[in-house]
Amino acid sequence: MSIMSAIALYAVIWFMTMFLVLPFRLKTQGEAGEVVPGTPSSAPSDAQMLRKVKLVTIIATCTFVVIAGIIISEVITFEMIESITRFR
Repeated sequence: MSIMSAIALYAVIWFMTMFLVLPFRLKTQGEAGEVVPGTPSSAPSDAQMLRKVKLVTIIATCTFVVIAGIIISEVITFEMIESITRFR
């Protein structure tokens, strides 16, 4: 795996994890009872983004290490995937 492939893989894993983690413990302005004028009541009152970024980075790094290890050790190869998904 080249360095650019590793960076692209990590970025994809990181952003997918971020989209999964974003709604965790989300409290909207409507639920808090303090809607800022000009914003919808479904907007988050306190997004806690720094905490979520830290959590996403930890999860994405662990996931990346596992996936990169599988790719580098060739436990699963492209040929294996191709033979399973090939139309016959």
